[in-house]
Amino acid sequence: MKILMLHNRYLLPGGEDQVSTAETALLRDYGHEVDLVEEANRRVEQLGKTRTALRTLWSQESYRRIDEKLRGKSFDILHVQNFFPLWSPSVYYAASRHQVPVVQTLHNYRLMCVNSLLFRDQHVCEECLGRMLPWRGVVHACYRDSRAASAVVAGMIGAHKLAGTWQKRVAIYIAVSDFAREKYITGGLPGAKIVVKPNFIHPPPAAGSGGGGYALYVGRLSPEKGIKTMLEAWKSATSTVPLKVVGEGPLAEMVIAAGRTCPKVEYLGSKPFFEVLDLMRSAEFLAFPSEWYETMGRTIMEAFSVGTPVVASRIGPPASMVVPGETGFHFKPGCVAELKERLEWCSRNLEQLRALRGKARKAFEAKYTGTANIETLLAIYNMAKQAGLPYRAR
Repeated sequence: MKILMLHNRYLLPGGEDQVSTAETALLRDYGHEVDLVEEANRRVEQLGKTRTALRTLWSQESYRRIDEKLRGKSFDILHVQNFFPLWSPSVYYAASRHQVPVVQTLHNYRLMCVNSLLFRDQHVCEECLGRMLPWRGVVHACYRDSRAASAVVAGMIGAHKLAGTWQKRVAIYIAVSDFAREKYITGGLPGAKIVVKPNFIHPPPAAGSGGGGYALYVGRLSPEKGIKTMLEAWKSATSTVPLKVVGEGPLAEMVIAAGRTCPKVEYLGSKPFFEVLDLMRSAEFLAFPSEWYETMGRTIMEAFSVGTPVVASRIGPPASMVVPGETGFHFKPGCVAELKERLEWCSRNLEQLRALRGKARKAFEAKYTGTANIETLLAIYNMAKQAGLPYRAR
């Protein structure tokens, strides 16, 4: 099969970038031809705010690039990982012109939420869910704390809803969890077009045995990730293992400051994936304090891949990914006292915690390997080729 894979990278590397790279490599490993075309948000500064805003709604340059790509070579599928903000939905229309069905992965909630998170002002927010125009996201300046920028994103969402883009120009959507699928159905996407396929790691990494005497956080350092809750729990806890923090983001200074006043907190900055896995192998547990509706919880899967249990907030997909007493433990999102209680118990009972490692690894092997994932992905592509037929002439 010949796949054109399209992605827009953010300034700070994240899970979406990893998925794009991983799916490209997986498909190639199984003998399929993949052309990966990417934009990167470092170009935003070069273009300027006004031109970027216009591109968000419709990029004629992106349309032309994909049109030329599809005219020059035959592809079975256009798989869009992320079109925002530089590619724009114009790439769907270029694919329609060449009768190439589109598969869109739903890594976040961008098609119905201005900031893509369903989260604002330190709490989950569903005020725009199901609305034709997410105007309340403009009122609350949900995108980059700017009403003007939020209006651009809201306009993109609403204009393409009105034009039928999300309904007619995408053959199949991929949700990475059942939870995310249900949210998108509530938001107005047709359930028949949304298929669940979790993320994966390929090839499976070697498992670890713990023993490092520390807990680990890996991820973006931003408010929705529960960073403040996590740091407060560690600062107030007694007899607990140290916390190592890996990642970048707007709350990096908060983590650095916590490390100055609390010797149990150590900030390691950003690390390449192979170093993250090494840290996970030795970690006693992964802390996952997220307070928004994660579409999946990629670092939970990564921890399971090396056999590391997870202490996760009981919200969204992590609530079902982590089985209490088998692959980790839950706590109420945003609750410092309950997280403190869990991490103190884990720190006092390291042998019992390490006994969970085998089940964590089995959870990975059952759901998140490349071997299982390639079958599902190819089935989705075949579904898209069939489902895409009625939409090609529109």
